[in-house]
Amino acid sequence: MTAAPKRKLIEVALPLEAINRESAREKSIRHGHPSTLHLWWARRPLAAARAVLFAQLVDDPSSHPEQFPTEEAQKAERDRLHEIIKELVVWENVRDERLLARARAEILKSTNGNPPPILDPFAGGGTIPLEAQRLGLEAHASDLNPVAVLINKALIEIPPKFRDQPPVFPGLADSQTIPWKGAQGLAADVRAYGQWMREEAERRIGHLYPKATLPDGSKATVIAWIWARTVTCPNPTCGIEMPLVKSWFVSKKKGGEAHITPVVGEAGERRINFLVVKGAPRTPDGDGKGTVGRTGAICVACGAGADLRYLRDEGRSGRMGARLMATVAEVGRKRIYLSPDGEQEDAARVPKPSGLPDGRLSTHPQYMGAPRYGMTDAADLFTPRQATSLLAFSDLVEEARSRVLDDSLRFGSPSGRGLEDGGSGAQAYADAVATYLGMGVSRLADIANSLARWENTKTQVRNLFSRQAISMVWDYAETPPFGKAAGAFEVSLSSIVKAIHDTGGRCASPTQADAATRDYSGYAISTDPPYYDNVPYADLSDFFYVWLRRSLKPVHPNLFATMLVPKSEELVANHLRQGGKDGAKDYFERGFRRVFSRARDSASIDIPMTVYYAFKQHNTTSDGSASSGWETLLDGMIRSGWAITATWPLRSELSNRMRSLGSNALASSIVLALRPRGSDAPTTDRRGLISALHAEMPEALRSLQQGAIAPVDLPQAAIGPGMAVFSRYASVLESDGTAMTVRSALARINEILDQVLNEQEGDFDSTTRFAIAWYRQHGYGTGKFGDADNLARARNTSVDTMDRDGILTSRAGKVTLVKPVELSADYDVVADLHTSAWEALHHLIRVLDSEGIAAAGRFLAAAVRRPDGAIEGDLVKELAFLLFRLAETNGWTKDAISFNSLATSWPEIVDASRAAPPSTLAQSAFDFDEDA
Repeated sequence: MTAAPKRKLIEVALPLEAINRESAREKSIRHGHPSTLHLWWARRPLAAARAVLFAQLVDDPSSHPEQFPTEEAQKAERDRLHEIIKELVVWENVRDERLLARARAEILKSTNGNPPPILDPFAGGGTIPLEAQRLGLEAHASDLNPVAVLINKALIEIPPKFRDQPPVFPGLADSQTIPWKGAQGLAADVRAYGQWMREEAERRIGHLYPKATLPDGSKATVIAWIWARTVTCPNPTCGIEMPLVKSWFVSKKKGGEAHITPVVGEAGERRINFLVVKGAPRTPDGDGKGTVGRTGAICVACGAGADLRYLRDEGRSGRMGARLMATVAEVGRKRIYLSPDGEQEDAARVPKPSGLPDGRLSTHPQYMGAPRYGMTDAADLFTPRQATSLLAFSDLVEEARSRVLDDSLRFGSPSGRGLEDGGSGAQAYADAVATYLGMGVSRLADIANSLARWENTKTQVRNLFSRQAISMVWDYAETPPFGKAAGAFEVSLSSIVKAIHDTGGRCASPTQADAATRDYSGYAISTDPPYYDNVPYADLSDFFYVWLRRSLKPVHPNLFATMLVPKSEELVANHLRQGGKDGAKDYFERGFRRVFSRARDSASIDIPMTVYYAFKQHNTTSDGSASSGWETLLDGMIRSGWAITATWPLRSELSNRMRSLGSNALASSIVLALRPRGSDAPTTDRRGLISALHAEMPEALRSLQQGAIAPVDLPQAAIGPGMAVFSRYASVLESDGTAMTVRSALARINEILDQVLNEQEGDFDSTTRFAIAWYRQHGYGTGKFGDADNLARARNTSVDTMDRDGILTSRAGKVTLVKPVELSADYDVVADLHTSAWEALHHLIRVLDSEGIAAAGRFLAAAVRRPDGAIEGDLVKELAFLLFRLAETNGWTKDAISFNSLATSWPEIVDASRAAPPSTLAQSAFDFDEDA
């Protein structure tokens, strides 16, 4: 008989709060972060990927009963492994070789010294293969999208190939006396040849970007020109060139406010002039609201309206123009806002250049707003000056490549083959440097286009893809490609250079492949597949592809063989390409099953597969059923022969920053662990499934509650043990003989979650059981005394007793539970003769909110050390979970935040309680005189 596969750590427990905390913090880290190499949409945090890969490969202690025979021993070992994860996920530790060596040693120990290669067949931005490489694993990445493949090459193939090599730029190798380590030499060359490109571009096209003339006649460097699109006013008696402006504000910075005032020209001039004025606009509300909104625009000259249909018609007919509204210059670190002048406007009026890359944009109405206004080709998104600039930089990539080749040969490197042919000599190195320079041009295009916004709160230009769409922008900002401000080539390239330093490991070779047809033999799989219709990757990445192809086709001829990004086989639900909404759903479901069926055919039984899904709880209905994407994911996996063994919510927002606990919109993604379901899996009926869920879920849920998981995450985490039961069966039959759907199974799991939480009420003291029941009906609102009295008698307590104990107030026939904020700060949990779990929880919330973790720890220590044992810490935490569920169900958001925050902070509170000194409070309150 084949031995059962060992359970992995990810199938039992994860230190979720540490992972989520670092994932959230990672969003604010830009310096050197690999995500700054090139934009990609919906990236998973590196911290999460690192933790998941480690936990996917490392055995859970319960798999080794001979070493860890008791639950206590297993927990201690699990805690040790969790400590490694907690250190691994910290961004500052990514260069800690001693820590990484510890992690690698654990992986080797759990895989008999032979860990499997890791494959991500939807590699996207490269997060998973990069982190696999960082952990010393053999990383493999593939994607159908050539832009994604290029990003992966730049992350995991090129840096290791040229590890520890000095730079070849003349004189640069001698500028450092210590050896060049890792990708330092490569990064230095990218910076140096990029600087040469920048200087050469300025020599050729610098005249297109004149300096601004200040009021005192001196000159200053321009960092932005702010333009407004224009159309002819539809009022025939006006016919002025009306500006389309979202906001008249140029700066909202406190003390540095500035705005644009439109000035209607003299009669017969039919022109709007613009004047930049200090301070906020003098309008009734002072909000600087412009001329265009959600339904159309207003003419500033005559007040006539122009609806969006008119604006679209003008744009599609080629009659939409643009006017300069303001020039932003910089003196030192100070912004100077200037009214437009003829010199600056004339400098931008260059002819549209020839040789622009071709590329018809998608017209998807949800994501592609600009094409609806006539910008149907990728080249239409750039002003003639921007296009001229990008062409110049693009041409310089090939020139720089030739210079790198010559310098590398002079340095003594053999010529060898090119990068695409697996070379590692001078030709391949020139290709490598050119790859990063071409990506620099691509990154430049993201901000050097006519859909880049001027952000008046930060007074800087924002790139086009600040969201996952190519949206229409009415007033846009144009930046010079020189200098050190946002929008300069040097800035774009600098991010790439810094990102290279955080890569390295075993060399890998990312490939372009269709996930539905590629080979999966011998791989352990960890992947982040497309999320139904969330992101149209191929449509959006055409924007970058056309520039990358122009710059890098000689370097990567196979990768850029097609005119645009391949779309017909892309696994996303796109109703425009797939015959409407129903056709798109069918296409995605069939494609998803093909991928997971193919992976199942050659899947390893020793290592679970891990899959990320961008899950949002507000897509779940009140009965526990789910959105098409989530349901399709689970159904596709189960029908493809996979059993789900765990589900873990991964967040990139902290639990105390919830937008809407009523809809639980916090979980940004879920990672699932899956194993192949046996070919001899049994069939059961609805009753059998529910019986199995009742038998297994209570203990699983209690383990989740006792672990480091927040109440807000419990419903998602509970899907794991629930779907583990459902997916172990080949089929679950309903009473009418039909197969139970995933949607129905999720509803059953949700019901049992509520039942288990409700059944936990029996573990509490009578006061707490009353308070739970009253809270379920009224929250912290008011109810009738008679109802409270009946409820209290049934639980062997009384309203008067609880009134005296400060649990509630009973006045004039009305009863109300006391909120944590209303409790006395002088409360002594040791001296209180009649305390309860309810009272302990509420005081803990009060102390945590007002005094912090350390004070909450001291309170908990005193409570659990009471001689009568009235307070059990685990029960207080379970109560927080139960009350969170009640508050969330009833939409009591503030209450839910309080309960969730306490449970989320529980590990830190417990640690603080262990450090608290023994209570010095008098014990006389418990020294009763038995004769009294």
